[in-house]
Amino acid sequence: MEEVRKYQYFVNNEWHEPVSGKFFESENPANGKVWARLADCGSEEVNKAVTAAKHAFYQGPWGKMMPSERGRFLRTIGDVISKNAERLGRVETQDNGKLPRQITPSLKKNAWSVDSWSYYAGMCDKFEGRLIPAEVPNLHNYLKWEPFGVVAQILPWNSPIGTLIWKLAPCLAAGNTVVLKPSEHASCSTLELMDILLEADLPAGVLNVVTGFGPTTGEPLIDHEDVRMVSFTGGTMGGRAAATVAARQVKPVIMELGGKSPQIVFPDCDLELAVNGVAGGIFPAGGQSCISGSRLLIHKSIIKDFTECLVATVKKARVGNPADPDTQIGPMANQLHYENVLKKISDAEQEGHNLVLDGRSACREEGYYIGPTIFSDVSNRSDLAQNEVFGPVVSTESWDEEEQVIKMANDTIYGLAAGIWSNNVTKAMKVADEIEAGTVYINNYFNAAAQSPVGGFKQSGYGRENGWEGMRCFMQTKSVWLATDPFQEDPFSSY
Repeated sequence: MEEVRKYQYFVNNEWHEPVSGKFFESENPANGKVWARLADCGSEEVNKAVTAAKHAFYQGPWGKMMPSERGRFLRTIGDVISKNAERLGRVETQDNGKLPRQITPSLKKNAWSVDSWSYYAGMCDKFEGRLIPAEVPNLHNYLKWEPFGVVAQILPWNSPIGTLIWKLAPCLAAGNTVVLKPSEHASCSTLELMDILLEADLPAGVLNVVTGFGPTTGEPLIDHEDVRMVSFTGGTMGGRAAATVAARQVKPVIMELGGKSPQIVFPDCDLELAVNGVAGGIFPAGGQSCISGSRLLIHKSIIKDFTECLVATVKKARVGNPADPDTQIGPMANQLHYENVLKKISDAEQEGHNLVLDGRSACREEGYYIGPTIFSDVSNRSDLAQNEVFGPVVSTESWDEEEQVIKMANDTIYGLAAGIWSNNVTKAMKVADEIEAGTVYINNYFNAAAQSPVGGFKQSGYGRENGWEGMRCFMQTKSVWLATDPFQEDPFSSY
């Protein structure tokens, strides 16, 4: 029988038992069996973590540290993660079913994800203030950038380590301290990372992790009076809840939320390229990505050929245990999500949508498996086309005129990403200008880099991660006025 691992929560570079003594279970989605137990943290544990982070910022060395020295810590963090890439990948795969090839390579030396640490290490001392030419005599006005202090970061269950790096590297580079709250469905890789980062010798209290559930852990963390800002990645409903709590004390929030991203396919596209790009833009991750291109808007002259090619391509996908190197699509990350995706497929079928490929054939007795699922000829205003499934499910819609497809693409509450497939680059760039999305891909999909900002329009969130903007979001500006020839009139002197 496989040993069940036990994870405590992490504060001040030490592991702690929850006061209640309660732990909750995490299942391996490949087989549905419990493999880990995690601390069920409440307000007392949250307060302990925030207090540690506050002390590290105000009394500890982190808040007073020179930016270049923070940069050296960030480079060390990147090196330590690279050394332990295989270990982190194994834990995340066991915890949420993500394929190792989608985790481990990005964490190895010189890979783009771990390179975020080097990128932001170099940026630590690049946020320069500036002199403001205010039109006021004998006054010197300058601007400086400052960290917020204690930042709460709420992580999703689909890509915990990748999302953590996007958030954590710029946040620490800016000089903040952090309390992380990973999803209750995938906390283990975050905790494993804390154990690994003890080798980096970060000052105590700079990084802290509390595990548990939204109402009992996440809400007290966001609402804590000493938390100065919040960074949240998750579903749009969860984002609304987090923003509501943060609004009680008017805290700034960065949010990267859900999406229902369109893939616009023009008749002049390279058909094979577009089919492979569309398939790769959703199915390998099981559709469990916020930027998954799940709405296929295909020109009417090629929709039949395109759909047939797409079905033929994705039918070959091998769905199975992520520990098997031959597997190309792993399981849904947890049982609750698995059941939700199955319900959405069933609902779409009952609404009369044409099911041309049924991924439910991949279901089995153990584990939470669903294969690629394709519905054709779907109305743009249907639930299937408008609401995020977050599974391996796409819908196809036909269009005739360019103006029409732009309206279709933008006819959603979301605006996270979009894809455009056309050999006419001038036309594609023109259409990209009209699309309401934070990221637009032309003749490619699903690419990212530490230097390139990520974020949404509309209800897909606000604020940005990655790039210069990703660090700026974790800082605030201060305007300072210095009198060069001090003189202050008596405001109550007689005239």
